[in-house]
Amino acid sequence: MPVKRSNWLRTEEPDQTSASFPELFFDLVFVFALVQLSHTLASDFGPTAVLESVLLVLAIWWVWINTTWVTNLLHTGKEAVRLMLFCLMFGGVLLALALPEAFGEHGLMFALIYCAMQVGRSLFTLYAYRGIDDASFTTFVRITLWSLASAVFWLAGALMELEGRIALWSLALVIDYASPAVRYAVPGLGKSPPETLDVSGEHMAERCALFVIICLGETILTTGKNAAEHMNSNTTFAVFCSAFLSTGFMWWIYFHHGQADAADKAENTSRPESVAHNLFTYGHLPIIAGIILTAVGEDFSLSHAQEDSSLKNALAMIGGPILFLGGNIWVKMAVARKIPVSHLAGLVLLAVTAVLVPFSSNYVIQITATAVLLVVAVWEYWALRPARGAAA
Repeated sequence: MPVKRSNWLRTEEPDQTSASFPELFFDLVFVFALVQLSHTLASDFGPTAVLESVLLVLAIWWVWINTTWVTNLLHTGKEAVRLMLFCLMFGGVLLALALPEAFGEHGLMFALIYCAMQVGRSLFTLYAYRGIDDASFTTFVRITLWSLASAVFWLAGALMELEGRIALWSLALVIDYASPAVRYAVPGLGKSPPETLDVSGEHMAERCALFVIICLGETILTTGKNAAEHMNSNTTFAVFCSAFLSTGFMWWIYFHHGQADAADKAENTSRPESVAHNLFTYGHLPIIAGIILTAVGEDFSLSHAQEDSSLKNALAMIGGPILFLGGNIWVKMAVARKIPVSHLAGLVLLAVTAVLVPFSSNYVIQITATAVLLVVAVWEYWALRPARGAAA
């Protein structure tokens, strides 16, 4: 039996360092989850709804990134690993179905599915490593214990009213997100030794890049749907073109230089596990959140193009690109140890755009935000064109 299970672990063979079809199939589930989330947020963008959405984004990302870590370590070509991934896929669909009412009547369903996915995946990986790699096995013992500790607060929160649910689920997410930072420290077991897990940086970079593409694709789908419903004037058409271009500019900013450099950094470092956590587990979260929030802002600008803008609408139309650029700054600084000046300039320009809010319509704010992304993309392109080492 141990010999059989040893085949479940990913190797350095070329066919195992790239994203596999089962992993891509798994990712498709999250298109549904992201569509659900953006629609929910667009329908109610009040302070409480925004806070709830922040917690849900954190939960969705944590399920996805932790699954990506496991499939980075296991061989998805093996039937048992594929079956585990398909079970998680079904759980992801149920999670997405519960998402719109996660802070309502479907709270317990959401919490149960989330905890089952987190704990079940860790237990499966424990079994895969048992008797084969003691250090990795012990690390996943720690990870499982942290997941169980978090589950207590997820389940308790699901039984509370809104305020209590927000408080306990926030605490559960603090536990989830703090666990890698403290190396899954457990009394009696200590901390996980650094660089215990055999991480493939190339695979992690590719998986995160594909998830960014999924989010950008979700933005295009949402934008196209909203444009079809509100295409009743030249102004709406102009906003649609602006929204489409903003998606293209975000793709360019992320992929033209940053993604390949992140992959090289993660693959060639002597500390693959630590670098992968910095670049991918934490560094990509604001990028994903920024894309989702941008989609919400584009929904506002398409459905209410000529209405006077408000701080609420501007928070989405400007806040999305701000989060996106902030995440790219994090990743690119971690890779090159240099501040991308073009991105900082973009943040300043977006902040200045907020001054226009009391005097402008939604479509003006939307087009201005798109113009800022264009400036950042062109600036970085020209700054890096003469030599890869030039400051951006």
